[in-house]
Amino acid sequence: MFADRAKIIIKSGKGGDGHVSFRREKYVPDGGPDGGDGGKGGDIIFEVDDSINTLNDFRHIRKWAAQNGEEGKKRNCHGKKGEDLVIKVPAGTIIREASTGKVVADMSGNNRRQIILTGGKGGLGNQHFATSSMQAPKYAQPGQEALELEVILELKVIADVGLVGFPNVGKSTLLASTTNAQPKIANYHFTTLNPILGVVDLGEGAGFVMADIPGLIEGASDGIGLGHEFLKHIERTKVIIHVVDAAGTEGRDPIADIRAINHELESFNPDLLKKPQVIAANKIDALYEGQSEVVEALRKEFEPEGVKIFPISAVSKQGVKELMYYVKGLLDQMDDAPVVYEQEFFPDSHFAEGEPYTIEISPEDGAYVVEGPKIDKMLGYTNIESEKGFLFFQKFLKEQGILKELEQKGIQDGDTVRMYGLEFDYYKE
Repeated sequence: MFADRAKIIIKSGKGGDGHVSFRREKYVPDGGPDGGDGGKGGDIIFEVDDSINTLNDFRHIRKWAAQNGEEGKKRNCHGKKGEDLVIKVPAGTIIREASTGKVVADMSGNNRRQIILTGGKGGLGNQHFATSSMQAPKYAQPGQEALELEVILELKVIADVGLVGFPNVGKSTLLASTTNAQPKIANYHFTTLNPILGVVDLGEGAGFVMADIPGLIEGASDGIGLGHEFLKHIERTKVIIHVVDAAGTEGRDPIADIRAINHELESFNPDLLKKPQVIAANKIDALYEGQSEVVEALRKEFEPEGVKIFPISAVSKQGVKELMYYVKGLLDQMDDAPVVYEQEFFPDSHFAEGEPYTIEISPEDGAYVVEGPKIDKMLGYTNIESEKGFLFFQKFLKEQGILKELEQKGIQDGDTVRMYGLEFDYYKE
């Protein structure tokens, strides 16, 4: 069975503990501490793999964990870093925090690889704790704990155009007639139904990706008939084509069908109705000569709303080329960037919430010293040396009220802020 949704637990590696040992060599009876640092725990990394188009693997493996860092060793030897765990997913996979539903990452567009959970920082060996008054420290720093998170993986079809309509109106036939003889089609099986991606080739490099998205019926936005399983795939599309039966072979009212589907789209996500829409009045080959009451009724109903009507026959391809070129024209007026969801949940910040911290002014040099588990944890899980990491850490300090408290204590531009091994000058934004 194909899966487009899975719930799993991911866990980064624990940092290795610092080591306690002392130099012991011939003729050096009282050597100093030489305990090495623990290795950093492995990261949890998600990466797009274009050869995968399902989430089936996650149905069988519930927990995914990176390797722990090794404990430090004697003779100042560092413990080995834990191996990262790279989790391969299809393009279009959204990673959500399970309890809140907030987006952790959207593996779409240019986002091909992202660290989701950072491994714990390795603890310092006892060599770091030697002082003039304590020359033989018998303790070392433990490694930071691993981070564990339950996430929901959700696969959304990535297509420029979505075909919507009630069953048997000819969506599949239209998709088949608009792709070339050997279309680049990937099947996505959702229980017994098959949303299909097809590449529409208009020649000279022009074209777009179109998806036949079945399963839409009245009540779909309430989850009836697998509605939610299909409606979410339309969120990625830029243009919506309503396919209706203009010949009435199924005894349906095309106008009522379009209104019903738009109601379902709006109920699921009001932004879906902001997308450009086109109506394909299909099966005109089944109309008697000169019979166009349905097409005229559609035009009268929807063209005042800016929705263009195209009478077509997906079987004979009558009117299909004009429809495809019109849709391509709509796409050309739009941003080429794919729809990518912004990150809403930041694991590193989440795991540091609620932890205490202190701010003291050093009597020696006047630096503002910020310490505590909250700060230590964030520094351990954030790469401050990268621009992105430093900006994220600044945002964390602001959101946690640390910058505000520094200002209340009288910090001025150019003053030094010290956080464990990190030192920087403060400048107000």
